[in-house]
Amino acid sequence: MAKAGFHSVDEYIASQPKGMRGVLQRVRNAIRKAVPEAEETIAYKLPAYTLHGRRLVYFAGWKEHYSLYPASGRAVAAFRDQLAPYQVSKGTIRFELSKPVPVRLIARIAKYRAKELAAKAQAATKKR
Repeated sequence: MAKAGFHSVDEYIASQPKGMRGVLQRVRNAIRKAVPEAEETIAYKLPAYTLHGRRLVYFAGWKEHYSLYPASGRAVAAFRDQLAPYQVSKGTIRFELSKPVPVRLIARIAKYRAKELAAKAQAATKKR
């Protein structure tokens, strides 16, 4: 990353190398289109989206890849087959810069997370 202490996703993307900016903008657009009600913010110095007061997903650009952090091991497990071509760990999905951005997959993951968070919010409301 070029620097720390970003105040907006626009600032984060603008700080990235030229070749990374378009990739990150496509990731951002996929998330925003999939879950338009999510709030865009910076968390842990990364672009993040929140919904119902909880983290939906994060993303980041790195030197040789970009990553999506779905903030849920269940989301990673739910998409195990679709994520097979990518390097995946418990909460991180790494995408190669040399391949097209899988916008549909990113959108499906964001929608899945939105459903998870909506269910948690509904359960919390019922407990009150």
